[in-house]
Amino acid sequence: MNIRSARFLLALTFLACQGASSTQSAAQGSTSGTSSTALNSSRRTAITDAVARVAPSVVTVQTEVIEQVPADVFEQFFGGRSGQRAAAGLGSGFIIRPDGAIVTNAHVVAGATRIQVAMRDGTTYPARLIGSDETNDLAVIKIDAKNLPVAPLGSSTDLLIGEWAIAIGNPYGFLFANSEPSVTAGVVSGTGRNLAAPSEGSGVYVDMIQTDASINPGNSGGPLVDATGEVIGVNSSIFSPSGGSIGIGFAIPINRARRVAEDLLAHGIVRRPWIGIQPALSRTETIANKGVVVASVVPGSPAAKAGIRPGDVITRSSNRTLHNPYDWYAELLELRVGESDSLLIRRGEKLIPVTVQVTDLPDINAPRVTVLRELELITVTPAIRAQYQIQSRQGALVTRVSERVQQQLGIQSGDVIVQINRTPITDAESVNRILTTYGRGAIRMYFERGGQIYATEFSLQ
Repeated sequence: MNIRSARFLLALTFLACQGASSTQSAAQGSTSGTSSTALNSSRRTAITDAVARVAPSVVTVQTEVIEQVPADVFEQFFGGRSGQRAAAGLGSGFIIRPDGAIVTNAHVVAGATRIQVAMRDGTTYPARLIGSDETNDLAVIKIDAKNLPVAPLGSSTDLLIGEWAIAIGNPYGFLFANSEPSVTAGVVSGTGRNLAAPSEGSGVYVDMIQTDASINPGNSGGPLVDATGEVIGVNSSIFSPSGGSIGIGFAIPINRARRVAEDLLAHGIVRRPWIGIQPALSRTETIANKGVVVASVVPGSPAAKAGIRPGDVITRSSNRTLHNPYDWYAELLELRVGESDSLLIRRGEKLIPVTVQVTDLPDINAPRVTVLRELELITVTPAIRAQYQIQSRQGALVTRVSERVQQQLGIQSGDVIVQINRTPITDAESVNRILTTYGRGAIRMYFERGGQIYATEFSLQ
């Protein structure tokens, strides 16, 4: 073999080896790519998909509340002059409309003088309060923005015990130096839970979703999400002696939250459903009857017109079986004014179906009388008396009072004026007539507060 032939053969051998090496590298790359794809696919779960769907709509809600505090220890010693201090509050929320409407807890924004919302990317917006419903512990706030990611809302009527529950929010706020929401996962531990013990807010915590997904301070107002990536509840409270998560958290069902948010966005307030019954609160009587015992029926109320009587036992409302008064209060939160409710009543040995109209609370449409531009009153009727648990059979309920009159007379909203000097008060107009026609001189006014009668003296200038 000559030198040229040897060189040619060497070149062919080199090219063959290079080709084999390239083929092997390509095969290894292909295997690596397949492995990476398989790895990525195996890491994706229903939880990661659900979080990816909802997390962009979750926000941090920062508040500022002005508190009255002693201005200085020396000033307090010599005169007690008070000052002000700004206290920061923190919670979570989620966007329900692309124009910036956000749902959160009422206790998150209670008393706030300033509200700010931080998005997932750190962008911060000033927010205004659209409306708050302390009974349901829900509030709607609004930022001025467009085309925002919206949380997909699901249903809370058919939840399964043991199905995935994912809590998304911002526990401890910016302690982690970024606004990316935190995620904890667990299961739906229970439904229809009624909390008799006090919780973080001042709402009526009935018919709640219980979960063992960790809910910590700052999570309040964030969404509870199912495995399909739909919001099933609004994280609201934890049950814990230490204030930290111990695996017992509660969320407001999304069906109720949706209804409340719609009312707040449309009217700024929530229309309270009312039919005019007072349930018996005796535990022994409730257990014995296995339902909601009607203690009293307001004359002229929807319940009275439907033929409901004291002593009747309500066993079902729409599709909900009622076991105790808590179940009834939970059902009231689900009813809507203007609609009708189908009840099943046990009277003796008979089961009687009853349809009752759902109306506003009596005080909503009650005529109001303004007295001296500083008092607003409504006449105590049987319906008003039942709504406010008033002991007096007649009088004028104070619905609004100026700060000046409140300080000087000691009268406050919710008080019932029952007598002025020697004249019993039969309606709101009689208070207006007496105070506007009375000359100078001392006036003694009697009023009911918390079932007790008090008196205050003043003079008209």
